Amino acid sequence: MNNKSKSNAAMRLPRAKGTDMATVYTPKECARKVKRIVLAEKNQTIVDEFITILGMKEKFEEQDVPMPNKIVMFGPPGTGKTLTAFYLAQRLDIPLILVRLDTIIHSHLGETGSNVRKIFDFANGTPCVLFLDEFDALGRMRDSNDEVKEMARVVNTLLQCLDEFGGESVFVAATNLEEELDTAIWRRFDTKMTYTLPTDADRLHYIELLIGPELSGEGVAGRAADLLAGCSFADIEQIVLKAKRKAIIEDRALDYENIENALSEYSPRKKG
Repeated sequence: MNNKSKSNAAMRLPRAKGTDMATVYTPKECARKVKRIVLAEKNQTIVDEFITILGMKEKFEEQDVPMPNKIVMFGPPGTGKTLTAFYLAQRLDIPLILVRLDTIIHSHLGETGSNVRKIFDFANGTPCVLFLDEFDALGRMRDSNDEVKEMARVVNTLLQCLDEFGGESVFVAATNLEEELDTAIWRRFDTKMTYTLPTDADRLHYIELLIGPELSGEGVAGRAADLLAGCSFADIEQIVLKAKRKAIIEDRALDYENIENALSEYSPRKKG
């Protein structure tokens, strides 16, 4: 898809409450966002295989094997789910359509169902990675809401959209509350990815990417990786950025003390 057609696609985004239902990111913009992505080995394998399969469409059609096109990701905040959606769009060289949940959800649930239909219709006609974060807000189990009948209609619309989803697009959903997803919706996904807090090795690798090889060689990354045990990728990024700002203010090279001070000020809710 060339830049002009990408621009036209962005202009045709469905609207709700007078606002576009989504934000469009070009593959080039996605590439800038994922320069320092670190995926768990298992998730990297899933993504690589998913992309390999999409590149073998004719062979799969010959064998009458359906192509995967729906991914659900679950795990705690800040562990890389959103970045993975950007990464997929960059690897597939198609735009990312980041759905704005606040525009889709309406006080009248009938309107919510209509909005869901519109954004899926758009993705069916425009090759893209359609990404919906906090997916549980739409796909909750139908017996877990006071407005059972109305919520069931939204879920039924979502089920229909998932069943009809095709073309050249990929649908990616993310949730922190996978246990609340309706079981029928859960079954519609052909690819599932689990996210956890970074391992010791992944945390070290990510910090090395953030601070660069020179400081990593001085042992700062290793000490920082121990210090930031229990932090998510998002927390680590914010702490290192805060440390870099401190170093710039002090007109000196980033060091371990900056990272210690940044951690103390940022005060993340660490686990483990």
